[in-house]
Amino acid sequence: MNWTRNIVPPRKRCKIDIETLKSLFLLDPAVNFLNHGSFGACPRVVFEAYQRWQLELEHQPVEFLGRRIDGLLDHARAVLADYVGADHNDLVFVPNATTGVNLVARSLKLKEYDEILTTDHEYGACMYTWQFVAQKTGARLVQRQMPLPLTTPDDFVEYFWGGVTERTRVIYISHITSPTALIFPIDEICRRARAASIITVIDGAHAPGHVPLNLRALNADFYTGNCHKWMCAPKGSGFLYVRHAYQGLVEPAIISWGWEDDGSFIAKQQKQGTRDYAAYLTVPTAIQFLNDHDWATVQTQCRAMIAGAQRDLSDLFALPALAPPMWLGQMVTARLPACDIVSTKVRLYDDYQIEIPVIDWKEEQFIRVSMQGYNTHSDIAQLITALREIFIHNGSWNR
Repeated sequence: MNWTRNIVPPRKRCKIDIETLKSLFLLDPAVNFLNHGSFGACPRVVFEAYQRWQLELEHQPVEFLGRRIDGLLDHARAVLADYVGADHNDLVFVPNATTGVNLVARSLKLKEYDEILTTDHEYGACMYTWQFVAQKTGARLVQRQMPLPLTTPDDFVEYFWGGVTERTRVIYISHITSPTALIFPIDEICRRARAASIITVIDGAHAPGHVPLNLRALNADFYTGNCHKWMCAPKGSGFLYVRHAYQGLVEPAIISWGWEDDGSFIAKQQKQGTRDYAAYLTVPTAIQFLNDHDWATVQTQCRAMIAGAQRDLSDLFALPALAPPMWLGQMVTARLPACDIVSTKVRLYDDYQIEIPVIDWKEEQFIRVSMQGYNTHSDIAQLITALREIFIHNGSWNR
């Protein structure tokens, strides 16, 4: 029995309201979920497709893994490549963007005194990766301290580029930052780096499904992204894009049958032993879901709500924003008064049923709001009410 043709059922393209869209997700309706940015959330139809792939594998494991998997992965990868604007053979599936960063960072032939230039807004887990590589190779990790508030993209690029030296070999930078939720102007950075023969490694963990992507036009050397966040695919689905000139450089995490198959980048990275491929194979269904529900309009609505959330949070505590709204997508990070982040997060969840990250960054406290298609203005209003009660009505902070 072959269920493949049922994995992406055809649907009529339509626009629906937020309440209807919310009903298509599996989230607990009792929780105000303002944390899509951390792990994403999977719509019911996408999750059901994910489970069907797992069942199909178990129905005939030998046929599925021995005779069909290469073709199935090729198709899923082609759909994803079209979505992110890449050639089909220039990207491979990986479990998450952190895996992609590790594959690249540990494959680069860095030497003592080479420099890796990055910013102070990068994701902590991946910074550990670069610290490990620097310690192992003798290279130097240089974190450019980006002044806040950000002003214009041109000013950002000029200031960041001021950190480039004759020893700079690699630029590692986020497309959308994790702690500060800012969209960085990576196009111009990639253009300058290519002209200067500096390798670019772009951390796009938050970008696919969040901002338009055209990896051919971007011209990054390496770009890794998650499908499980803003694309709403299952957990364990991400990709690594590698410019053709560098594909032979990337060492697979596991040496297996792909090592001597046809010698290609795809084979070496894809054929790495028995694994559950269901999350990868479900990516086309996630893309179909976004297309079916007019996601460009959903994104526009979410951006408008995020701009309002930024304004409301800044007004509540009279604390300056990190950047103007032009730097924001569907997330915003806002300053909080000095507080204990653990107790604040616990109170928000236990007392108000709000799921949201509260973080320490550069010796200040912040809250990061994510708005996805299932969120409404009332979700933000509930958050503002909760923060007012926690910090102001309870006397823990005074203007």
